[in-house]
Parts: sequence; structure tokens; C-alpha cells
Amino acid sequence: MTSILSVVAGQRIGDPARTVPSSNPANTADLLGTIGLASPDDFVRAARAAKAAQANWAALPAPQRGQVIANVGRLMTANKDRLAALVTREIGKPLAEALGEVQEIIDTCDFFIGEGRRLYGQTVPSEMPDKQLFTFRRPVGAVAVISAGNFPVAVPSWYIVPALLCGNTVVWKPAEYSAVCSDAFYEIFAHAGVPAGVLNVVYADGPDTFAGLEQSLAEGLIDKVGFTGSSEVGVQIGELCGRHLQTPCLELGGKNPMVVTEDADLDLAVEGALFSGFGTAGQRCTSLGTIIVHESVHDEFVRRFSAAVASAAMGDPTQDVLFGPLLDEKFAAGFEKSLGWIATHHQVIGATGRVSADNPRPGFVGSPEAGLFYHPVIVDGVRADDELFLSETFGPIVGITTYQTLTEAIALGNEPGYGLSSSIYTTDPNKAFRFAQGISAGMVSVNNSTSGAEAHLPFGGNGKSGNGSRQSGIWVLDQFTRWQSMNWDYSGKLQKAQMDTQTVEADLAFRLP
Repeated sequence: MTSILSVVAGQRIGDPARTVPSSNPANTADLLGTIGLASPDDFVRAARAAKAAQANWAALPAPQRGQVIANVGRLMTANKDRLAALVTREIGKPLAEALGEVQEIIDTCDFFIGEGRRLYGQTVPSEMPDKQLFTFRRPVGAVAVISAGNFPVAVPSWYIVPALLCGNTVVWKPAEYSAVCSDAFYEIFAHAGVPAGVLNVVYADGPDTFAGLEQSLAEGLIDKVGFTGSSEVGVQIGELCGRHLQTPCLELGGKNPMVVTEDADLDLAVEGALFSGFGTAGQRCTSLGTIIVHESVHDEFVRRFSAAVASAAMGDPTQDVLFGPLLDEKFAAGFEKSLGWIATHHQVIGATGRVSADNPRPGFVGSPEAGLFYHPVIVDGVRADDELFLSETFGPIVGITTYQTLTEAIALGNEPGYGLSSSIYTTDPNKAFRFAQGISAGMVSVNNSTSGAEAHLPFGGNGKSGNGSRQSGIWVLDQFTRWQSMNWDYSGKLQKAQMDTQTVEADLAFRLP
């Protein structure tokens, strides 16, 4: 069993007497480690360390910072199997998904290695003679990153890799229930050549994190906040940052729609719905919320989808299964609350609740009562005013409703007010482009699931899913750099823009004969 403490300026700190356990959700008797919780003062201490280290880190040429990121990628590759196995053990993600998560870090590093040589500014023509105009990307400073545990290593890399590449330093607050993964992630960065103080890790609960962040912002120690988590907490983070004239990077929840048109390949749509609805036990921000099926194919789609869900393997995440347990007891409690939203007008397909000897799942892989395993749930007949239709569930449950026109389907997809991910299954390009134009989501898939992203595409949402900020690809550079303009006048005299600009007069009375 491992004992985990926070890391500030390369030193381990925290209260070893104030701990929380991290256990395997597939076998809750399997304790991975104990995490010594930090205080608000510890968070502030980490922010001071990051602030103090930032100037020297930013002074390192960007291509050299890119080499450090290259080292991270190589170490991630060398330790891919070990880190993925740890992800599976600590949060119950199936091994195939965990391997994909670590690969996402490697892909992110591969992309940003080159950005170390492409932090481009521009040379802009001046309206004055003997004068040049320039723009530069400058690092924002010290960055606070607060991440969730459903993607304990991939999502932090979306923030930390580009932030470090751009010359920022980081205070990272991971989820406590995935702290063993987080500590392994940190050690790889440290061994890759990231100096002490450039990446600091603070393990704290929610209230202490918020208090420490609030004080750090008030003291001017944190220059940017990145947050991945629930929409409710995102609102609080946004309000706090707004009081200090900061715009955070918020990646929040989703109620992601999938539209199945009358001309869709139904087997392909079923495959996409199965993965995006029940992969990671429905515990992704991009998990499928509601399937919006054209009324003419509703019955056949439900028949095929129900059969696919019933035959899908679930259970022990070290085996070949679609999904394993819920992440933690608190998520199990939240999912059971979501099950309470099922109404009398709904048609529930299959069993509900926790898998057990008294509530069995045919073909379950492993021992269901050892962990936090819940039946996959299909709820047909949801309506636009149902709580189940409007609210994020964060668990293995998918709603189904019908539509008559594509305009109606788009309206249903937008109704919950989230705007993260979306999907449409169709063989008609016109429908695909109409859907993309009308849906509010920041990400649209055509004939693919609502889940899944590539390291070089912008990731993020609108509405209750985020504040329009984007991660990944070149677009995330705008989160971790600020534009600086410079004008250089070498005329030897004061030239006053606009006041001294020479205009070229035209003969406005001229007319063609």
C-alpha cells in the first residue's frame, strides 16, 4: 500500500494524520494507498512556489521546453502498460480504455513537441513609415489545474503539457480517489526534467481547495485556472475567477444527444450508442445522454440496441468487458439518485440497481458483490420536461425519445442547455450539415459516438458544458498565452498614429465617359 503526499517545490508535504483511502472500485477490499490531505495554506504555498519558479522556466527557450515534453512522452511510452494497469485498478476503467487513455497523453506530447518551435507571433505592416509592428505569445504565469478522476491522467495532460510548453508553471489538484495514478503521473514529469516548483501537486478536498484557490487569487499568485468537473462547481469557479478579472478554462458536464435518422445504418448506430452510453460505465463528460430516434425506425432500433446491451460483457475491468464499476461510492450514490428520476410513463428495459446475487446480471465477469457494479439501464419514452432528459446522470443509463422532423430533433438535442458533444447517424450529407449547423454542441460526430477526441482537435463545450474555452490542438494555446503587441519606430521622430497618417486622395468626381 502506498502513502501519497502533496508535492510543493519538489518536497513532500501534507498531514499524514489526515488521510483518505484510495481503493479499487472493482474490489473495494483492495486498498491501493492512503492520501495525506493538504490544507488551504498548503495550496497557497504551492501557488507561491509556482509563482517563484515561473520566470526561470519561461526564460528557457520554448524548443528546449518542448524537449522536456518529448522526454515526458518517451517515459509515458516506456511505462504505458504499468500506468494503464494502475488506472484500471484505481478507478475501474477497462484495461483497453486505460491503455487508450495513456496513449492520449503520448499523442498530446507528440503534438506539443512541435509547438515548442511554433509559438508564432506575427509581423504586421504599419501605417507609418520607418516603423514595424509585432505580436508575441507570452505565458500567462502560474496556472491552477483542478481535474476530475474519471480520466485521471489523460485530461490533466491536456492542461499541463501545453501550459508547461508555453512557459507557465502549474499547481495541480487531482481528485483524491485517483491520487495513486496522479502521483505516478507526477513522477514521470519529474523524471523527464521538469524542475522543482514548475509542477506542484496538491491533494485536498473540495472546500479546502476552493479556500486555497480563493486566497491565492487574492494574493495575485495564480494567473489562470483550468477546471474539469461538474457544471455546478464550474459555476463557483467561474464566479471566483470573475471577481479577480480572470477568465477560467472550464470543461464541464454534458447531456450529449445522439440523433438516429430514418436513413441511418442502424447496426452502426447501435454500436456507437453502446460505446458512448456505457463505456467507462457512462462516467464521461461526453457520455451519451439521450438517443433521439426517428419514429419510423424507433422500434427496430430499440430492439437491436436492447439486445446489444443485454449481451454486452460487464464486470472485472482487467478482462475483456464493455464496462466495469462506478468510480467511487459518491458516484454510486449519485447514480442511484438518477435512477429515482425514472417515472411511471417510462419504459425501463432490463434490470436496474446494483448487481448482486439477488439482482444478478447474466454473464457477469467476476464477482459483482466485490465492487461498485450497476446494471446498464435503457429508459424509453423520455420526454423533454423529464429530469432524466434534462440532467446529467454520470452513470450507465441512456434515455430514448422520438422525433418526426430534423428541426424537432435538433431542438430536442439543445433543450437541456448543455453543449459539449453530439452525434448524428445518417447517410444523407444534407442532414449531417443541417445538424452541425443547428446543434449547440462544441463537438459534432457524424456516424460516430459522442465520446472520443483526438489530440489535435479543439475539445470543449458551450452553455452548461463550459464557457467556450477549448483544450487540445493549437486552440489551447490561447488559454495559456497572452498576446503582446509591440511597435518599433526607427524614424528618429515621434510619429503619432492616426494623427500623422498620410492619406491618399482620390478624384471622387471622376466618371467614366
